[in-house]
Amino acid sequence: MVHQHGAGQPGALALIVAGVALCAGVAYGWAAARLRRRGDRWPPLRDLWCAAGSAVVVTAALFPFPGGPFTAHMAQHLATGMVAPLLLVLGRPLTLALRSLRSLPPGGRRRLLALLRSRPLSALANPLVAAVLDAGGLWLLYRTPLFALAHERPWLGCLVHAHVLAAGVLFSAVVCSLDPLPRHGMAVRSAALVGAGAAHSVLSRTLYAAAPPGTGFAAGDLSAAAELMYYGGDLVEIALAVVVGLQWYAASGRRLARENRRGATDRRPSASAPYRQ
Repeated sequence: MVHQHGAGQPGALALIVAGVALCAGVAYGWAAARLRRRGDRWPPLRDLWCAAGSAVVVTAALFPFPGGPFTAHMAQHLATGMVAPLLLVLGRPLTLALRSLRSLPPGGRRRLLALLRSRPLSALANPLVAAVLDAGGLWLLYRTPLFALAHERPWLGCLVHAHVLAAGVLFSAVVCSLDPLPRHGMAVRSAALVGAGAAHSVLSRTLYAAAPPGTGFAAGDLSAAAELMYYGGDLVEIALAVVVGLQWYAASGRRLARENRRGATDRRPSASAPYRQ
């Protein structure tokens, strides 16, 4: 996680994370404005989603959360690893990048498409793999000495923070399937969401009974953090399920419309059919 150093003063890692999030938000806004100046349509709501996601990352990096130390940490985890990734994915940044690169020399767009279609990314973009990286990483963090070690070694804390954010973005992206990543069926994405949600819920329940190894948080702080993880995680996972459900509804509507058009074409009399009085 992003650690705070001193009396409310953000550490170097927190400043770096906030700076990267701000730069990403500015780059997104520039690309969206460039697209609109070119005459292309880009819904403003996507700008709001991305701006909100960047703001959540900056807030989690620079400002302390209320509550005990473990409760504050858990709030930061939910913001950085679950809320911000969902908001950023709803902004469809890869779609924006591909569309904004359309009028530039073909090299940049071609390289991005090659990356999106590469074998390593295709393997990572499997919903089940993304679920294991996301939920499995949390089990490794909270049920092994990794959490205590990350607080003692800043470089390790940096790696843990990067994994939490990256795994959250990857999982949200492949479950929502809004950007041009390798596509998977609704059943596989739903199963990955249900499995990750179950693993998240079980992990939060274990925190009621025992703190992460090597730590000594107070019982009240521990239970408050576990409740925040349980209920906060449920809310984000419900939001993900709503996105998946809306996609299923839209796909079903398009399929029904195609079948209706096909049926109307089949019922239309042929021009060569004899005329009957």
